[in-house]
Amino acid sequence: MPKVINIEPTPNPDALKFLVNPAVLKAGSRSFKDFGAAVGDPLGSALFGLGKVTSVFYMDRFVTVNKESSAEWSDLIDPICEAIEDLKLPDDATGEGPRLAQGAGADEKLARIHELLDTRIRPGLAGDGGGLEVISFDGQTLEISYHGACGSCPSSTSGTLRYIEGMLQEEVDPAIRVISW
Repeated sequence: MPKVINIEPTPNPDALKFLVNPAVLKAGSRSFKDFGAAVGDPLGSALFGLGKVTSVFYMDRFVTVNKESSAEWSDLIDPICEAIEDLKLPDDATGEGPRLAQGAGADEKLARIHELLDTRIRPGLAGDGGGLEVISFDGQTLEISYHGACGSCPSSTSGTLRYIEGMLQEEVDPAIRVISW
């Protein structure tokens, strides 16, 4: 069972990052934007079951929980910690499956995009309790989805998105456009 060892604020006032030991996943991540999406996931279901939770994102050694803006953290922190600490970890806890399939002509670009996201973007997002997933890439337009604290943070849909687009235009292809949903 994981133990919550620290709780950190994120740039999003409606999200907290719960640091845990041991890791809740050996690889990948899991992200849920509502209770229905979390059905079948013990941690996601337990956290949404508390009420006032609007999203759950977890990977490695942290769990990020977003709450309704009207909810108070003082009412949620203890139940969230209990739900995390009650989780029984399977021996093979892993998250998302293989990366987005790469189409002809986009193989090298997409591989380079993933390399840049893995080394320069995802670590920073994870530091703030968030992450991103590549949804699609047609060779010119990269569609991404933010998770965790980044999922409802205004800066992720403006400044961060523009930074990612500028970096990819400079280092991969000047014609790349990045959109989020």
